[in-house]
Amino acid sequence: MNDKGNGRTNSLEDMKKSEEAKAARRAEMLFKAESRRNKLLGLWAAEHMGHADPAAYAAEIVAVVFVTPGIENIHKKLHADLEAAGKPIPLTEIARKSQELFLVAEAQVLEEFGGPLA
Repeated sequence: MNDKGNGRTNSLEDMKKSEEAKAARRAEMLFKAESRRNKLLGLWAAEHMGHADPAAYAAEIVAVVFVTPGIENIHKKLHADLEAAGKPIPLTEIARKSQELFLVAEAQVLEEFGGPLA
């Protein structure tokens, strides 16, 4: 009888570990998609501004969330930078573009790394 009990316990522990691994994988994939979206958003804004080094600007945008977490902070920075460059774009348009680019980033990450994001 102990063997059956241990089998159930092991089975439950295995299921728990499996679910934890799946959740960690989903979190990793979501992080990658969000980072990719932020890079694409930076490249999009750099193009509008006529930035001399779009890749460097995109990297700067990706880094924003490590200093001040939240996509709203990226939107605010983009809005301020675009306005300073004389190419203002409303926050609502930046947010819409962000959502659009998340779908692009999600597809790219799924193609590149496989696995679900949610």
